[in-house]
Amino acid sequence: MQKTDTYHIPVLKTEVIQSLNINNGKIYLDGTVGGGGHSEAILNSSSDCKLIAIDRDDEALDFSKKRLSKFKDRITFIKDNYKNIPNILKEMNIKVDGILLDLGVSSHQLDDSSRGFSFNEDAELDMRMDKSQDFSAKDVVNNYPEKELVNIFYKYGEEKFSSKIAKNIISNRPINTTAQLKEVISKSIPNYKSTDIIPTIKRIFQAIRIEVNAELEGLYDFIISLADCVNENGRIAIISFHSLEDRAVKTAFNYLSLDCICPSFLPKCVCDKRSSGKVLTKKPITATDE
Repeated sequence: MQKTDTYHIPVLKTEVIQSLNINNGKIYLDGTVGGGGHSEAILNSSSDCKLIAIDRDDEALDFSKKRLSKFKDRITFIKDNYKNIPNILKEMNIKVDGILLDLGVSSHQLDDSSRGFSFNEDAELDMRMDKSQDFSAKDVVNNYPEKELVNIFYKYGEEKFSSKIAKNIISNRPINTTAQLKEVISKSIPNYKSTDIIPTIKRIFQAIRIEVNAELEGLYDFIISLADCVNENGRIAIISFHSLEDRAVKTAFNYLSLDCICPSFLPKCVCDKRSSGKVLTKKPITATDE
C-alpha cells in the first residue's frame, strides 16, 4: 500500500493556496496533479469549489483518484499534457478562476526505479512521463547523432563536458540501462575533476528527461495562451525548478503584464498590445527550509 504522504509531498503548498486565492463557487485547474497534494489542498480550502485535474502519467492519475475520492463530486480527472489546457477548456466551453502548474519531474517518478528517471538504481532507460508514448530515453541515447546529443546536454543541462560525453555515448552504443549510461558519463570526466561526476550525471539525466518529455518545447507560448483561459481576477501560479523553465515563466508573465511593446522613440502606441493582468510578486516566491 502506498501512503499518500510519501507519494509526493507538495512543495510550497501554503504559498500555492495563498497565491491562487481560493474562493467558494469557483473553478480551479491543476495541470500537473501528480500525487494530488496540491489538488487536495485546493479542495480543502473551499467547501464547494470545483477542480479539473490533469496529468499525462497514468500512475499519478490512478493514485490521485484514490487519494481524492472523497471529492469525487467536485473534481474532474483528465489524462492529457498540460500544454493542451487551452484546447481542453475550449472543448468544455469554460474558463477557470485559477491555474496551477508544478513543472518538471515528481519525486515519486524519481524514486520509482522502474521508470528509469534516476541513476541511483539500475533500470531500463525510459524517463517517459506518459508511458503510452513510444519515444523514450533509450531512443535519445541510442539514435541521436553526436551533434544533437551535444546540443541537448549543453542546452538543457548546461554541461561543460557535453562534447566528450556525447562522443563516448556514440562509442558505447547500445546503452540500454541507467547503470550503463551512468558508467559512460563517469568515464567521460577527467580524473582531476572527480568531484564533478555526480553533478554531471544529474545534469545529463535531466537533459535527456527534458528532451524525452518535450518539457521546454513551446513553454513560453503556452504560458502566454493561459491568459485567455482564466476569468477576470483569475490567478495563474507556476512552480519551476529548472533555470530555463524559470526564464520562460518570468518572460511570459512580464510580457502578459505589459500595456505596450512599442519602441520608446515612437510618439504614440501603435502596437495595440494591452495588459492581460499583473504580476503579483515582484520576485519569485521561494521555498522556506520547511
